[in-house]
Amino acid sequence: MHFYATGITPAMAVKNVVKGSQYAIAYLDEDDESLDGSKTYKFHLPKDVPAKDFWSFTLYDNQSRAMLQTDERFPGIDSNKEGLKKNADGSFDLYFGPKAPEGQENNWVQTDPSKGFNVILRLYGPLEPWFDKTWKPADPVKVK
Repeated sequence: MHFYATGITPAMAVKNVVKGSQYAIAYLDEDDESLDGSKTYKFHLPKDVPAKDFWSFTLYDNQSRAMLQTDERFPGIDSNKEGLKKNADGSFDLYFGPKAPEGQENNWVQTDPSKGFNVILRLYGPLEPWFDKTWKPADPVKVK
């Protein structure tokens, strides 16, 4: 977390089921290539995301470490988003790229084609499946 933050708190490293938040960071896709804002990626969250309160994704600029600046007001998406599409099995497919895949506008976050980016998944009120690793998000998959 020192890449993003200038301080460390013990709360970031302790198991607090249903309290606080937990983080997962992705810099690479399933082929171990850096996330590229000119490409589109699919992130699959299996059903029963282990967050009592909610989950969120936020995109960050690799160079500045600030939130990625695009035409959108906020470079992220969360489980409270109105119109977010859930798959029939309760999972979610989210897309990050310069343009929304057709029919996926509500599950899409815009990227900047001229920049590399990274993503933080935050679980607010993390549940036991996060800590015992019985639930895990899929690696980002390049779709084009």
